[in-house]
Amino acid sequence: MPYISIQQLPRPSLSKARGFTLIEMLVVVAIVGLLASAAIPFVRYGEHRLKERELRMSLREIRNAIDAFKKAADEGRIEKKITSSSYPENLNILVEGVTDLKSTDERKLYFLRRIPKDPFFPSNSNSKEGWGLRSYASPANAPQPGDDVYDVYSLNPGVGSNGVPYREW
Repeated sequence: MPYISIQQLPRPSLSKARGFTLIEMLVVVAIVGLLASAAIPFVRYGEHRLKERELRMSLREIRNAIDAFKKAADEGRIEKKITSSSYPENLNILVEGVTDLKSTDERKLYFLRRIPKDPFFPSNSNSKEGWGLRSYASPANAPQPGDDVYDVYSLNPGVGSNGVPYREW
């Protein structure tokens, strides 16, 4: 049996060592941090656009319910006063429902399951307080509440990404 000295045993060389150096790790962390900081504005803009889309859908849902109420009133399915404009007196009527006059068993007509919230209005308050109400008698350029609800608008003073103030959507 041949004798092998320690000097003849294979030793790993430094050039074949596996792993990353501290400098390489710091460079990678710096690059990832730079990319993340560049992506944050895009994420925030996407969240803002999502809120705008939700506002648009909420306005459309409420306005469609108001129009359906008006149509039902004009068809004689809802009791209305002679002096009224056939629009609902408030938004709660759309949720609570009204008696269908053409139904034999006094069924109710419901126009909304719930009042949608304004995504730009503080979430800790009541959703119906988040909407500005315009009556049929008020002009479009200066909406005012009144005896009925002809239209709704956002109370947010901001401007949308399309350049139009949220109050005018």
